[in-house]
Amino acid sequence: MPNTVVNSIRIEYETFGDPSSPPLLLIIGLAGQLIFWDEEICRKLAESGYFVIRFDNRDSGLSQKLEDADVPDIMEAVTARMMGEDINAPYSIEDMAKDAAGLLDGLGIEKAHVCGMSMGGMIAQSMAIQYPERILSLTSIYSTTGNPELPPPSPAIMQVVLAPPPKGRELCIEQSVNILRTISGSGFEFDEAYHRNIAAQAYDRAFYPPGVSRQLMAILAQENRKPALGSLSVPALVIHGDEDPLVPVEGGKDTAAAVPGAKLIIIEGMGHDLPHGGAWPRIVDAIIEHTHDT
Repeated sequence: MPNTVVNSIRIEYETFGDPSSPPLLLIIGLAGQLIFWDEEICRKLAESGYFVIRFDNRDSGLSQKLEDADVPDIMEAVTARMMGEDINAPYSIEDMAKDAAGLLDGLGIEKAHVCGMSMGGMIAQSMAIQYPERILSLTSIYSTTGNPELPPPSPAIMQVVLAPPPKGRELCIEQSVNILRTISGSGFEFDEAYHRNIAAQAYDRAFYPPGVSRQLMAILAQENRKPALGSLSVPALVIHGDEDPLVPVEGGKDTAAAVPGAKLIIIEGMGHDLPHGGAWPRIVDAIIEHTHDT
């Protein structure tokens, strides 16, 4: 796969479709790699008339690891967040948004449709705030504004998600599947074979827990974007599941309420997973409809 240096960091990316088509930048979430934007989805979007770009965020996948940065104490940071204290993260959501904008520069792209899921939605929102002139449209999927007044995940969910990785490939894959099962919704069948396969690919491609910890610190330290989102004039689509236990649906509602004119789609029975054969066809269709209108 190709890569480019952005903000002195090597970013790995992959593209689909005709470079002369309208660009669509896909931003993945916490602990994710570009392969979590399913190749079939990327090809469908490309066939619908987009130049699709998926990439590994800093500290994940085949992008550069910030090995000189400290490995943070996550539980200490979670406690500090709950107490309303400041968190000193190695880098910020805004830094990651700068990476995404820099990737567009490296590809010679002036403006793009930008779509992010979970942490990727936070990055996409930050891109729209920092670089509104670069954004054709914004799509935020099961993400949030960083508003500290919103309900947090339940302690039980956090215990599952924050459990340290076990030793050994098979146990790590099993843990990944268990996490995805825990945060999935009841409205769609959990495709264990699909999730196990993608977890195995991700482990073999780049297993790097320190990067997950540093990305999580960026999330914990994020600013409240709600006031700044109110100044956007970019066409925005917000998609969220009503059974999301990790980023409760109030996060999606808050995002849609913050961005003037934003369209909100709440999918019944969807959690915080990737229901490959269930909700994703509807999500892809919504993205196409939204971006074709802009």
